[in-house]
Amino acid sequence: MSKILLILLFYLVNFSLCAQYKQWVEYKAAPSDAKNKHIVLVSGDEEYRSEEALPMLAQILAKQHGFDCTVLFAIDPATGAIDPNNVSNIPGLEKLESADLMIIFTRFRELPDEQMAHIDNYLKKGKPVIGIRTATHAFHYEKNPGDRFAHYDWQSKKDGWEKGFGKRVLGETWISHHGDHGKEGTRALINGVLQNAKHPVLNNVKDIWCPTDVYAVDHLPGDPQVLVYGQPTKGMTSSSPLNLKKSIMPVVWTKTYEIEQGRKGRALTSTMGAAVDLQNEDLRRMFVNACYWLLDLKVPDNANVNFVTPYKPTMFGFDGFIKGIFPEKYEIK
Repeated sequence: MSKILLILLFYLVNFSLCAQYKQWVEYKAAPSDAKNKHIVLVSGDEEYRSEEALPMLAQILAKQHGFDCTVLFAIDPATGAIDPNNVSNIPGLEKLESADLMIIFTRFRELPDEQMAHIDNYLKKGKPVIGIRTATHAFHYEKNPGDRFAHYDWQSKKDGWEKGFGKRVLGETWISHHGDHGKEGTRALINGVLQNAKHPVLNNVKDIWCPTDVYAVDHLPGDPQVLVYGQPTKGMTSSSPLNLKKSIMPVVWTKTYEIEQGRKGRALTSTMGAAVDLQNEDLRRMFVNACYWLLDLKVPDNANVNFVTPYKPTMFGFDGFIKGIFPEKYEIK
């Protein structure tokens, strides 16, 4: 069979699956509460269950705060099921054309040009971004290092794009686990040292502990504002003491980015945010506050972050995602 026929067959199969399965999930704000802002949340990581975290966060943003939300997933094109191990397919990125804010929680993705172009176009407009945990190493062009968008790679050496999307847009790429991964958590030093405790993103954010460990941060370029520092804890419970032998690290910060001359945007990055981390009420509140702030809206004094539907996240770990789940599972019935 010729290469052209194989390509045509691939697209016919995908078209058939699109007709059969929903490839993303949408949550609409109630008309009485609508803020006329569209948030696109992009999941796709193999370890931290972004496919569970982002639908929950989107439900809160839509039903408690009046934002229209679209959640995208890594999809197995052969079945239409959510498959975080598939690094080359996130359908629906064209939704970014109407987005006012992108929340990205991906890891080592190698997306085809027709999908990646939507992310590139979004960023060239200087629109706001929230990056969660592995978004510091969101892309990895391992198979196609000469790809049109290979400069987004976390190890990029291209002039002006050294260390890729993570460094250029968010402020940092992947370095290492500063905490003991799987054995130490993260204690956010709220109202602690060297912190912008009065920043509106931290409105009524008082107590954050996460079971994921602290990521190492080397140097934040440009104009960063560190909002929260964190320190590893000796253990995986909220009562675990601080590991005082390990230094503090930035765990939430903001910065300005620019990838198209003259078009600057704002980004907020949190190395906390795995699905199990978001059981913490104040971490959810911090992300909701960040959406308001990045959209130039008044941040609530005490944002409602109650779950809209029951939330029982899966523990982080490679290949630990629930198999055979389709986006429609996350629809609100």
